[in-house]
Amino acid sequence: MLQGPYGSLGDREKPLIRLPFTDFAVGTVLLALTGLIACIVISLMIHFDESTYTHCQVPNYLPSISASISLVPERYIWRFCIGLHSAPRFLVAAVYFCFYRGRFAKSFPDLALSGLALITAIVENVGLLLLTYVSSTETYSVHKNGFITFIASSLLHMLITCRLWQVIKKFSLNPELCPSLCLGWTPDVYPPVLEGRGLVGSGWHGPSMGGVAGRHASIINAKSLELVSFRWKVRLFVFNVSCCLIAAYFFRRHNKYCEPGIYTMFALCEYLVVLSNMAFHMTAFLDFANKELMVTTPTEDKHY
Repeated sequence: MLQGPYGSLGDREKPLIRLPFTDFAVGTVLLALTGLIACIVISLMIHFDESTYTHCQVPNYLPSISASISLVPERYIWRFCIGLHSAPRFLVAAVYFCFYRGRFAKSFPDLALSGLALITAIVENVGLLLLTYVSSTETYSVHKNGFITFIASSLLHMLITCRLWQVIKKFSLNPELCPSLCLGWTPDVYPPVLEGRGLVGSGWHGPSMGGVAGRHASIINAKSLELVSFRWKVRLFVFNVSCCLIAAYFFRRHNKYCEPGIYTMFALCEYLVVLSNMAFHMTAFLDFANKELMVTTPTEDKHY
């Protein structure tokens, strides 16, 4: 359940866990980031020769991610971190779909894109799990297919997400598309992004001076976050695509010419691809900045 942090739950539900969504988003990304850094550092410190070895047998100074997560103990560190990281990723994908469904309920093309965004997010996570739990030294073809699935679905997911947020930005910044919000007259049921601090369950029904001012400020803040989020999504998507293309170039050049240091450049670009992917998902920090993730239990008189 996703709700504004000061919203009233009523008497029907008892919260077991209340966690700011910002903490949830940061923690999810940090699990993968910590695992990645730990694996690369350990590979460089104790498995330098094994992790930087290539079939060309030329000098190489950085391990690829596939090489660094295929050794021991790096393999188990990576699997542990990604295993914990994957469940929240599925949950975040569902939260985004609910958010989009509320925003695009009357626009079938955008609603269809929302469903596709959910599918690509799930496939991306499955691809990550596949390349994680089947290392390149165990079954290379499966690991390779998992990596391709992860990259392809990740790029498609980013593209679709940028398109959806372009529509959201256009809606937010056009007074003709949302006259009630811009005038301070808001309905009793708000879009998910507006259910923020002090809005849910506040019992406000009319345009009192203080109420309108507070709500207007909250709406403007939400719109500003949406704009910032959209811009960062586009920048990170463009950066991710650029790094993918450069990494592909270095990988092909390494396999064709076996030049010293070229695989190192591929590995560096591969790091940037993964880091920019993490940063893209980190924009959930902005999208749900004033939300809480809650686990609730029904009261005794509530039966299913």
